[in-house]
Amino acid sequence: MVWETLPRWFWIIYFLFLLITLGVAVYSLLKRKLFVMSSFTIMFVITIPVISFINSIERHDGLNELDYFIEQLQQGETWTIYSSIGYIYLLIWWGLFIIKKRTTYSELEP
Repeated sequence: MVWETLPRWFWIIYFLFLLITLGVAVYSLLKRKLFVMSSFTIMFVITIPVISFINSIERHDGLNELDYFIEQLQQGETWTIYSSIGYIYLLIWWGLFIIKKRTTYSELEP
């Protein structure tokens, strides 16, 4: 049985994003910056791909991962809602992390 999948470049960017996010969240956790948010970030970075992988096993022939995700989201599946909230959270966390870094650097300038 052969399934469709997303292009290789998509998976490289996706997993690189998750790996960098995990590294920066651990760094932030160790530096005690955004401690609680970084903890949630680590939880989301680890659980979202696992939950998505487990639930994508059921997808039908002719659907790639994104098509299946959108189809399941439209049906209100809990795992897609959790994943969507997680992805939005990761983007918000990155925004806050960057803003916090910028304000830290701007305070150091004379």
